[in-house]
Amino acid sequence: MYRRVNSGRFIVLTTAGIVIIMAIFTWVMYGMAQQVNTMTQVMVTLGGDFSRMVILQEDMSADIHSMRQSIETMGQNIVLMNQNIYGMGEDIAVMTGSIQSMNANMSRMTYDISKATYAFSQPLSYMWSTPFGF
Repeated sequence: MYRRVNSGRFIVLTTAGIVIIMAIFTWVMYGMAQQVNTMTQVMVTLGGDFSRMVILQEDMSADIHSMRQSIETMGQNIVLMNQNIYGMGEDIAVMTGSIQSMNANMSRMTYDISKATYAFSQPLSYMWSTPFGF
């Protein structure tokens, strides 16, 4: 048995087997290392993307805050506009009453102008047709 273990052929086959097994192990480890390297690159890229996403979210938060303030201002302006429109409605009601009064006065003024025109165009006839006869 001792001769067989120490024989050249056994040592060569054993060494070749160990070398083949180590080569397979090295090839498997190399493949795993490539996969780990790929995964590491993906994680680094993902970290950069998260960093950019956080910066964009901060900018977006500032924009949303500004937009909220603009909407609040717009709401206040709409309230003021509603008050102004309500005041305009009241003013239009007053103006309608004034126009009715003006219309009545125009009728009276037209009557007065027609009398004055008649008096100036035919003074003697006007004087004799009045009850006082001026």
